[in-house]
Amino acid sequence: MLDLNLIRENPDHFKDVLGKRGYLFDTKKFKKIDNTRKKTQTLTEELQQEKNILSKEYGLLKKDGLSTSNLDIKLEKINTSIEENEKELSKVLSDLHDFMLDIPNVPSDDTPVGDNESDNEVVKTHLEPKSINSKSHEEISKNINFELSQRLSGSRYSVLSGPIAKLHRVLVSFMIENAINNEYEEFYLPYIVNEEMLVGTGQLPKFEEDLFKLENGQFLIPTSEVPLTNLMRDKIILSTDLPLKFTSHTPCFRSEAGSYGKDTKGLMRLHQFDKVELVQIVHPDDSNDALEELTKDAESILELLELPFRTVKLCTGDLGFAATKTYDLEVWVPSQNNYREISSCSNCLDFQTKRMKMRFKENGNTVFPHSLNGSALAIGRTILSIIENNFDEKNSLIHIPKAIQDSMKAEYIEV
Repeated sequence: MLDLNLIRENPDHFKDVLGKRGYLFDTKKFKKIDNTRKKTQTLTEELQQEKNILSKEYGLLKKDGLSTSNLDIKLEKINTSIEENEKELSKVLSDLHDFMLDIPNVPSDDTPVGDNESDNEVVKTHLEPKSINSKSHEEISKNINFELSQRLSGSRYSVLSGPIAKLHRVLVSFMIENAINNEYEEFYLPYIVNEEMLVGTGQLPKFEEDLFKLENGQFLIPTSEVPLTNLMRDKIILSTDLPLKFTSHTPCFRSEAGSYGKDTKGLMRLHQFDKVELVQIVHPDDSNDALEELTKDAESILELLELPFRTVKLCTGDLGFAATKTYDLEVWVPSQNNYREISSCSNCLDFQTKRMKMRFKENGNTVFPHSLNGSALAIGRTILSIIENNFDEKNSLIHIPKAIQDSMKAEYIEV
């Protein structure tokens, strides 16, 4: 959530800055709600002051044994007015809160201005991509079964078996161990969260259609960023404990609303997939450096797996709702002759921590830390990239990256 006082000082500035990311900030609506809030709040305070004065007079009259009938009528009227104004103030504050929840984070000064992914900026390339393959991962491996998953659950699910299921398990352990080696603390987390947890990280209220909602009002997590970041919700953190670095492996559940017809085949875009997530909670002075570190932590996995990838800085029009700056890692997918996102690493500044009321004390002041998150990595997309980038069609083999051969107890998978 953005700083309300800063918006009050210069709403036109925020309209211009947010416009760079395609968000129309309605300054007229904001001023109308905030002015109503100010008038109602001022009137309520004035009525309360008047009530206090009358109450003192009432006490003196009672003490002297004099009649209070006139004051009784006045106090009754003023109590009614206060009650009505408090109800109105509560409604206006709720409207203002809802208005603020709809506003995305402001892009950083060094985020490229653009409309969509075509305006993103490539900042790094690792390994030369291979030429286009004649086969995709689902065609190469018989251990990826979409017909069976269709019968079990419907479209956009997968069933992995045999060596591919083992590869999935090995990659999870490999990524978690890599995170631990980079000083992240591992957590096992619930896969179901309360609504306010998703409000905290920014998925709600704006993106409810992208989520799986349960009948009791709870939600399946779209990413472990949600429970990981909310671990510090409503807490006062010791500044000496910063930075906090968390990691977790969880399944992720997404309805993929609005993506119908896109990536309908294979492991690229599923309703249920697994991911290892990295989260950092840091001092505001350190979040820019922390983003570079977190991104390198994610990159290191692709480097160890010897997969061709590039790192791109997202433009303003491609930023996620809560992010001020984001690096996407895009792995090479031979069957598509293209790079595809496999990780997104974002600095959210204090946008999430304000929503969660996560803070620390510094020089007697309350300070909101900055939160960062990134995938390290999405397991399904890692599997498909390993299969396609290491497929030996001549010998009908998938070569296993050296970094995980010991865990797989094999150098290749026969297809």
